[in-house]
Amino acid sequence: MNIAVRYYSRSGHTKAVADAIAKAAGVSAISVDAAGAAISEPADVLFIGGALYAYGLDKHLKAYLKTLKAGDAKKAVIFSTSMISKHSIDLIREGLEAAGIPVEAEYFYAKSKPTAQQLAEAELFAKKFI
Repeated sequence: MNIAVRYYSRSGHTKAVADAIAKAAGVSAISVDAAGAAISEPADVLFIGGALYAYGLDKHLKAYLKTLKAGDAKKAVIFSTSMISKHSIDLIREGLEAAGIPVEAEYFYAKSKPTAQQLAEAELFAKKFI
């Protein structure tokens, strides 16, 4: 099974969740603004996450979502961290659906900095889709 984990994180909170998910999947988490973030071969599951910044997604994540196309992933699973709200989940979902990528209804969310327990929960969450 081909698994991809992509994220954007300013504070490191979303990166921590991405790394926990990637650990469960046995892959590396890649920031959407890093070299190698493009999906080079179709993923069975694309885990993708970000946070809310001033009530919107960061420009790096917005731009990345616009590069995705239907053949890049059979399905996507969203994760997020945020101090404000879970609205980033809806915005990421909209970007994925606009690209033609099916999105799982279930998502992972941690408010603020994820605790060790939440990171363990993120690993368990990821295993459900692998």
